[in-house]
Amino acid sequence: MALSVVDLYARVLPRTNCGECGFPTCMAFASMVVSKKLPLKGCPHLSAEAVSRYQPELDAQHAAGKWTQRDLSADALAWARERAASMNLADLPARIGGELTEVDGRPILVLPYFQGVIHIGREGIRTADGGELGRWEQVFILNHMAQGGSRRPTGRWKSLQEIPNTVSKIKSMHAHVEEPLRERFAGHKGELAAAARSIGGVDVTAETESVDLAFHFQPLPRVPVMLLFWDGDGGSGFGAEVKLSFDETITEHLDIESIMFLSEHLANLLLNR
Repeated sequence: MALSVVDLYARVLPRTNCGECGFPTCMAFASMVVSKKLPLKGCPHLSAEAVSRYQPELDAQHAAGKWTQRDLSADALAWARERAASMNLADLPARIGGELTEVDGRPILVLPYFQGVIHIGREGIRTADGGELGRWEQVFILNHMAQGGSRRPTGRWKSLQEIPNTVSKIKSMHAHVEEPLRERFAGHKGELAAAARSIGGVDVTAETESVDLAFHFQPLPRVPVMLLFWDGDGGSGFGAEVKLSFDETITEHLDIESIMFLSEHLANLLLNR
């Protein structure tokens, strides 16, 4: 019989709320045991007999996914892998760029990614030195592979607001990308320029009208991003502003969620320089 949080609290735990397990109450500890797979032996007042009796029940329900908190990144990666499973590596260079080569006798797509390259093969997606990309970055790359686009960028730029079906993401773009960048770099144009160059950005301010800074990034061969920065003019009431722009072909290469991931990832790279 599966043990719910209430069952565990009422039938197994001492209900003393002593805090010696590291949680303020026995109910809080029970919640972590059931949903986050915390070992039952974390309660110092349970006997070895109680742990040996109930831990196997908990292990069984964890294995079955009963009441556990789902790992969203693992679910998203499994879905993205399934979506991209039918991709033929040999077809990808013509469609998304990169170069097909062999490593240890296995076909590998070497794809430029920001300043470096990633290796895409049947075994997964890795950095050039063999390290594994984080789950969300792998989801992003796999979605790019599966999106089906092949057109090269045209050089005609659009803001997120101009891209269809992005109304629900405009607030997220402002809260998680534009506003953090504005707060960090307002009055510090030189620092933004240095951060942008450090992650491979190319200064195109001279080619862009009415901005204080403009940087062109090439996260992927078919996916350019433009960062526009206005630093305000001190006292006139116009504050600093940051906007990202995307080539008009962006939705052929990335879905809307992937556009948001890319934007947030770029912002984090700049903020952490």
